[in-house]
Amino acid sequence: MSIFQKTIKLHPRPKGFHLITREIEDALLSFPDINHGILNIFLKHTSASLSINENADPTVRADMEEYFSDMIDDKPYYMHTYEGEDDMPAHIKSSILGNSLNIPITNAEMNLGAWQGIYLGEHRDNAQSRKLVLTMQY
Repeated sequence: MSIFQKTIKLHPRPKGFHLITREIEDALLSFPDINHGILNIFLKHTSASLSINENADPTVRADMEEYFSDMIDDKPYYMHTYEGEDDMPAHIKSSILGNSLNIPITNAEMNLGAWQGIYLGEHRDNAQSRKLVLTMQY
């Protein structure tokens, strides 16, 4: 088994769910020509998340943001507010959704379903750039 790894930096995005599939695909172009393997995508942050979901209709991403904001934001009992009122809600969303994904590589491409895309869940109001570590095992 061989491993190839690369870190990429995503530009800052507003709070919400954002498709980053194309950015991952672009980064994979610099990997060795790998026909079959497993890609691990790891997000190096505690106030954002990764998930796979609908890639065609943007209202899915809007509904995801509405749901998580409604369920988690603006609770009066949060004590951890060192970086603002969105600090603890961002950590909770990150823990629920997760910070890594494993995706099979088949014929040198991510083997996602026809309607699947990779989401960055940005959970901060004033987010910074985000770093992803892409690790290919083949």
